[in-house]
Amino acid sequence: MPTQTKENYLKAIYFLDQNNSEVTLTALGKLMEVSTPTVNNMVKKLATKGWVNYEKYKPLTLTDLGKKDAALIVRKHRLTEMFLVQIMGFGWEEVHEIAEEMEHLNSEVLFDRMDLILGNPTQDPHGSPIPDKDGNFTRKKYLKLSDLRQGDVAYLRAVGDSSAELLLLLNAKNIKLGTQLQVAEIESYDKSMVVRIENSSNSTFSYEVCKRLLVEKI
Repeated sequence: MPTQTKENYLKAIYFLDQNNSEVTLTALGKLMEVSTPTVNNMVKKLATKGWVNYEKYKPLTLTDLGKKDAALIVRKHRLTEMFLVQIMGFGWEEVHEIAEEMEHLNSEVLFDRMDLILGNPTQDPHGSPIPDKDGNFTRKKYLKLSDLRQGDVAYLRAVGDSSAELLLLLNAKNIKLGTQLQVAEIESYDKSMVVRIENSSNSTFSYEVCKRLLVEKI
């Protein structure tokens, strides 16, 4: 099985664990869009590499090695995204697919040079933390915009979904990280919000969008 496929499974387990989800074969199969027997076969291979603790009928857990190696894959992905945006001028909505390919490159010197050129950033263009060379990072605690009340003011600090569709929507509203948002109105029926952007224009956002916008309340 190609290394890239194994690393994608490892990263998927890592993200499920980071989200405090119970990592079962069913949950992993749903995320990877494959059958449970296929997942079971791959997990056994990951266990052989020392990445995963696997016991039949029990949730999966990552070993210390698995956690570090998964974090380093994420590091390469997020450094690439930052480099593409900050140095090469890509839009934040354009970089995910390129970084998906780059994260599998086995070239420590390349990513160290990226890190140096960027000035050792701690967050990627979407506000997600970038692990250091040991796989460590600090996760900042933000509120969801959907958690705020009418009249609350906050800065956008991260997005919980880096899909091009969401980022293009934010682009169209002239919203980026650091933009000030104020909850002008909350619709009681569907929890959609009218949001004042930088004390000027108002826009209406669905609840699904609001819960993906991570903010720091002022």
